[in-house]
Amino acid sequence: MNKQKFLDKFLTVFFILAALKFVGILVQLSRTDLVSVLGNLVLFLIIGAIVFFIIVVLQDKQKDTVPPPSGRSSGGMGNGIYLDTTLFDKLRSIYEEIAQKHIAEKEYKKAAIVYMNLLKNDYRAAQTLKEGGLYNEAAAVFLKRLNSKVEAADCYVHAKQYRKAIDLYKELQHKEKVGDLYKEMNDVESANTYYQMVIDDYVNNYQMVKGSLIYRQKMEMPDEAQKILLKGWEENADPLNCLNNYFANIFDLKKLSQQIQELYEKTPSDKKIIYLEAMKYEFKKDPKLQEASRNVAYDIIAEKVSTRSEIVNELKHFNPDDQVILKDISRYKTGRNRMFRN
Repeated sequence: MNKQKFLDKFLTVFFILAALKFVGILVQLSRTDLVSVLGNLVLFLIIGAIVFFIIVVLQDKQKDTVPPPSGRSSGGMGNGIYLDTTLFDKLRSIYEEIAQKHIAEKEYKKAAIVYMNLLKNDYRAAQTLKEGGLYNEAAAVFLKRLNSKVEAADCYVHAKQYRKAIDLYKELQHKEKVGDLYKEMNDVESANTYYQMVIDDYVNNYQMVKGSLIYRQKMEMPDEAQKILLKGWEENADPLNCLNNYFANIFDLKKLSQQIQELYEKTPSDKKIIYLEAMKYEFKKDPKLQEASRNVAYDIIAEKVSTRSEIVNELKHFNPDDQVILKDISRYKTGRNRMFRN
């Protein structure tokens, strides 16, 4: 399109839009106070004058521009692309200032309209509404104009429109979020139904610790949490973490000491090295657990030393202040090395 014709058409459209806006401002007289209407009218006239001035200046420059022989712009002020870009950059700057002015005055809806209709930035519009606490309006923009169900659902949560948020989270398969919202609504049965779905997913993916946390923290079922951790330990699904968390959930030290011994007696030989790792942590946890954890450790080391001589180094973890143990370990390793050399 010829640049001059473009500016002429733009100017025509500008006058039409200006006339419609002027009529709209006058209509506001029946809905709001005169001072507010006059304020909008003055602001509109100022902006309109600025835009009109820019267009006129650009028209004058365009008339003075001589196109290069090749029929293409050669750059500088004679470059049509540069002129068009300048025009839109100035308009964008004006619209941005208007939007920021509305935000400063806490007129978030007006700012959002500027972002959507003039700056064509739907995301900024939605964020502006959200920042202004207009969560339902922000959700509508996120959903209808940006197709962002996650952002829309979050807005509905802020607006306490839990049913709407639940519907979206169900579509998104965010089961834990659905459970959280049902719990917020005091619908414990529905909440636990969705929490159980989450747990089942974790179990199927061998994430027993995460599943146990849902049982303990959200469903308030500590016994079920222990069962799932024990299942992870027995089935080698992240066994060390499952065992550590299982012990961590037993707060009575006497009961924990007994459980350490009882569970060890059921532990198969191929998992005793893992059990030994857990004992290191239990030994450090509390002095009252040191005897039980040390006895188990000694038993494992004695059983495995013939096939894994390096396991004697583990003795130092259960006797950190005993220098004699360290010397015994050194002598044992030296004697074993001599035996192999001979």
